[in-house]
Amino acid sequence: MELRTLRYFLAAAQEENMTRASEILHVTQPTLSRQIMDLERELGVTLILRGKNGLTLTDDGRFFRQRAQEIVELTDRLEKDIAGQKKDISGMVVIGASEVGGSQTLAKLIKEFSEKYPAVQFTLYNETVDNIKDRLDKGLVDIGLLLEPADVTKYDYVRLDRQDTWGLLMRDDHPLADKESLTVEDVASCPLLLPLRENIRAEILHWLGREENELRIPLFYTLLSNAALMVAEGLGCAFCMDGALAIRSDPILRFIPLEPRHMTHSVLVWKKNKLFSPAASLFIQEINMLRAKIE
Repeated sequence: MELRTLRYFLAAAQEENMTRASEILHVTQPTLSRQIMDLERELGVTLILRGKNGLTLTDDGRFFRQRAQEIVELTDRLEKDIAGQKKDISGMVVIGASEVGGSQTLAKLIKEFSEKYPAVQFTLYNETVDNIKDRLDKGLVDIGLLLEPADVTKYDYVRLDRQDTWGLLMRDDHPLADKESLTVEDVASCPLLLPLRENIRAEILHWLGREENELRIPLFYTLLSNAALMVAEGLGCAFCMDGALAIRSDPILRFIPLEPRHMTHSVLVWKKNKLFSPAASLFIQEINMLRAKIE
């Protein structure tokens, strides 16, 4: 039984309506209903009767509401007490981030955390996924922002709900620049700049249905911020994701998505069973709170 589930139940009991409660909680109505049904299944009792005129608590439901309210109030007081002791938290949180749309979520997390703990500082490395994982394994980075597919068996992680769309970055005077989307037939004959990361490159080749020796590939790249310079010079078109474009924008470049659409998630990861600094531990707590919102 999780504290979040208790809050869900209390909101439904207060509003006597699943739809209004879900709006207050900023979750979908099916999610709220499922959570409460799981709670009833866990307790082995019926807490809420669902009718045309709204929700009604059973006797077990009224008893549970009283106890749940006490638990939530006690937890809220405890969190405030602990927060008061954490005002002097300081230190450095080291993050390695690849060029993905999840960087915007990471930026928001850092901003909100910095407002709570202004004495904490961050170091941010923009790296390839392989370099980030190497730094994580060596203890040089606390948290990594990785692009899937990535082997995360050694890490705890949160998969972000935002997805990146794959496409081609090209000059705005390219013959394909007026298209809304690109097919294999459009792309296969172009000079292509491909990511150096092997499993990502394999996905691209699978989409193209070609072997590398059947394509014109003048350049392999690790970071899009460098490859974009080559595209601007007319070397070719770069396979990339729309989320990475926030790192470098150029008015003469255009991103066009692939068709059929190819989407990829990003994940925030940290090493399992590692002893973190107080600052890093608190930031990981913020990430886990984000997981609760996503789920």
